[in-house]
Amino acid sequence: MIEYYHYIKALHLIFVITWFAGLFYIPRLFIYHIEASLKPEPEKHILSEQLKLMTKRLWYIITWPSAILASLFAFWLLFLMPSFLQMDWMLIKLAFVVLLYAYHYKCHLIFREMQKDVINWSSTQMRLWNEVSTLILFAVVFLVILRDSLNWIYGVVGIFLLAGMLMLGIKIYKRIRAGNPKA
Repeated sequence: MIEYYHYIKALHLIFVITWFAGLFYIPRLFIYHIEASLKPEPEKHILSEQLKLMTKRLWYIITWPSAILASLFAFWLLFLMPSFLQMDWMLIKLAFVVLLYAYHYKCHLIFREMQKDVINWSSTQMRLWNEVSTLILFAVVFLVILRDSLNWIYGVVGIFLLAGMLMLGIKIYKRIRAGNPKA
């Protein structure tokens, strides 16, 4: 079975990519739904119904299946290479995967609220929430590629710098939108 390791790894990576694609896009749809809720009728209703349909398709056809398949292929890889579980970088990576599943689950709760037109977030809050998956992605990629503890420390510092830049970018974008509502 070890001869299939690279095929399984490739499939794992493909489904990780599609999982992240769903996690990157779902908060954008939430943002559009939040902003549509502020529009007058009938525009509000029309947009809300279309966004609920788009969100439902993304969530159940792409994001959830990708998460499950990425995990199944990951477990298969760990079954083939159990020695990975004794490496510090892998244990830290798995901690980030748990964090990613927590993010995914919270997105699922938000998805269920939005399907009922229950909106508890502002578009700015959702823009910040949208960046959490980006930070997790950066952490995991740097961790897997660098693996060395000293380089990983630089990677963590870089992630915090990235988080700061993302928050600054969101604040600047908010100011631009306040000056030009169509932006």
